[in-house]
Amino acid sequence: MLTPGELVDANIEGATKKSSSPVWRLFILGIAAGLFIGLGAAVSSTAAHSIPDIGLARLVAGLVFPIGLCMVILLGAELFTGNALMVNAALSGKITWCGLLRNWAIVFVGNLVGALLLAALLAWFGQLDIGGGALAVYTAKVAAVKASLPWGKAFVLGIFCNFLVCAAVYMALSAKDTAGKILATFLPIIAFVTAGFEHCVANMYYIPAGIFANLNSAYTGLIADAGINTAALNWGAFFVDNLIPVTLGNIVGGAAIGLIMYYAYATKAKKKK
Repeated sequence: MLTPGELVDANIEGATKKSSSPVWRLFILGIAAGLFIGLGAAVSSTAAHSIPDIGLARLVAGLVFPIGLCMVILLGAELFTGNALMVNAALSGKITWCGLLRNWAIVFVGNLVGALLLAALLAWFGQLDIGGGALAVYTAKVAAVKASLPWGKAFVLGIFCNFLVCAAVYMALSAKDTAGKILATFLPIIAFVTAGFEHCVANMYYIPAGIFANLNSAYTGLIADAGINTAALNWGAFFVDNLIPVTLGNIVGGAAIGLIMYYAYATKAKKKK
């Protein structure tokens, strides 16, 4: 495995390449990452939807959800939350802050497109039929809870989420074989899902999937009968009340662990040279 200093240097080198990557490539790989993370979210909801105990349901979801990030890392997709670590490359002078923001903007939109596409397809073409529509009800419930979070709470939960996600990215980068990368990815992601932290790209699937489910006449009655607060299932609540604060929190959390690693290891490595 790479030492902490070596993996920080490797991360900076990778960020340098990301900052100059063509728009079309970043966008396509961003769509792919949105699909991958969305698939992890969809599968985790499927696994957990019929478990009444909330702690057990979250643990089961946490054991499944990391599949999405494994695909992102092993297949080289572009994930906005992982790219929060690019702040290290900007601090080191390897990339410009404009290059950093360019990457974030393109990848964020790509992630959103991929996740929205998946949410629409699963909500309108039958995947939520599982359990006689119970999965659709669970999907709407998850979406409504997330869209109803107070702004400050969504922001703080976003910080801790991406602290763990970027820890997973670092840990996977430190491994030199596929099995090591997968195991390193799984552990922090299990923690963030089980704890109920908020991930902006995952929420690009979770909340729209609930909105689409509520718009589908096959599920609307079931969702209403379950007593779910459908007033929260709208695009304004998604963007303003969840996506914005969670995204900002994710940036802070990812940058925080990035700065810790950068100042603890990258600067020391430079002094030794």
